[in-house]
Amino acid sequence: MAVKMRLTRMGDKKTPFYRIVVTDSRKAQSGEYIDSVGYVDPLKEPAEIKIDADKAKEWLKKGVQPTETVKSYLVKAGVMEQPKKLSAPKTNDKKKKKD
Repeated sequence: MAVKMRLTRMGDKKTPFYRIVVTDSRKAQSGEYIDSVGYVDPLKEPAEIKIDADKAKEWLKKGVQPTETVKSYLVKAGVMEQPKKLSAPKTNDKKKKKD
C-alpha cells in the first residue's frame, strides 16, 4: 500500500480550507483517510498552518511520502528541515536537428 501525506480540500465554494491527511495514494482526493495531521487556512494573511509535529514525525518515520506542497508546509512549521532540492530538476531532452 502506497501511503502519502497530502492535502484534502474542505470548505465552501471560494473559501478553501485544507486538511493535511495521511491516506492511501489510490484513494480519491477528498475520500477516506487514515489520520489527520493538521490543517492550512490560505485565506488568512499570513496563511495559518497548524500541524501536530509529533504525529507528522511519527508518520514520516514510518515511511509516508509527503507531496511537494505538504513538504513545504512541514518545512515552514519546523517539522522537517529544508531539503537541498524540493523537486527534481526539469530537463529538456529535445533532440537536436542535424543539418
